[in-house]
Amino acid sequence: MKAAVTDIAKLAGPEKAAIVLLALGEEHTRIWEALDDEEIKEVSQAMASLGTVSASVVEELLVEFVSGMSSTGAIMGSYEQTQRLLMSFMAPEKVDQLMEEIRGPAGRTMWDKLGNVNEAVLANYLKNEYPQTVAVVLSKVKSDHAARVLACLPEDFALECVTRMLRMEPVQREILDKIEQTLRIEFMSNLARTSKRDSHEMMAEIFNNFDRQTEARFIAALEERNREAAERIRALMFVFEDLSKLDPGGVQTLLRATGKEQLALALKGASDKLREMFFSNMSERASKIMREDMESMGPVRLKDVDQAQVAMVQIAKDLAAKGEIMLAGSGSDDELIY
Repeated sequence: MKAAVTDIAKLAGPEKAAIVLLALGEEHTRIWEALDDEEIKEVSQAMASLGTVSASVVEELLVEFVSGMSSTGAIMGSYEQTQRLLMSFMAPEKVDQLMEEIRGPAGRTMWDKLGNVNEAVLANYLKNEYPQTVAVVLSKVKSDHAARVLACLPEDFALECVTRMLRMEPVQREILDKIEQTLRIEFMSNLARTSKRDSHEMMAEIFNNFDRQTEARFIAALEERNREAAERIRALMFVFEDLSKLDPGGVQTLLRATGKEQLALALKGASDKLREMFFSNMSERASKIMREDMESMGPVRLKDVDQAQVAMVQIAKDLAAKGEIMLAGSGSDDELIY
């Protein structure tokens, strides 16, 4: 849980404005209407990440309003509170878009946000862009992050990007705006975590947590009643075998986050192809030890294997939600699953 805000000196302007607007509540939305889109976005970002604000801070910021507040004076800033407040005066579609951006990587500008995206994930996206575009992006982020991204790109492509950066002239504002817009629409929107969920996505998440026999039973029963719904749920489900679509960097990140015993148990029930993919991303010694551990286990219960595989899938989803790996769903090679 985020520590309570107790020192007003540590608050930036947008944070102070967020506290004032939270204290005023939903009855004073005309103030929001006087702000432009960028100001609304900036204050909303601050509001969503405030956490608890102590009474003393609220009192310092709102001396003339203290008498109208509760005895505690404390307020809570959260995604839900922010969204509810914005919904009182803004179109639902616009609120959804704004909250989606807020839930994405932190940062005031697009370049700040990119700086908080894992380098392997960012490189995986940029490798499909023009070298000149990549050169512009890397020139706008911090040098240490740009270095890590370059190291993750294919060598020839990375060298071409470096060459373009060396020859790069000042970028026109219109071109920079277009690149920012493309990044926001095509990349950041996929990384953002949003609370808006389709009912089929929700059921796919539930089905993902079934053991194999229960999953098969429910899918079969649903197919008899509503084949279309069953097929859609199946397409949205992210199962253990879908981990085969991870890139090498993603596999290694997942391996570091997974316990050895859990991994051995999960791989006992994996296909030969998926098993070899994991082994090939380990050192020769680690791979040998893992194979020996799996052999020494002997027969294992299918239920235990299912639980280990479900746990690994959840770890992968958590890593994807943090922007540390990129997952492709079973329904589409390019779809991101969170």
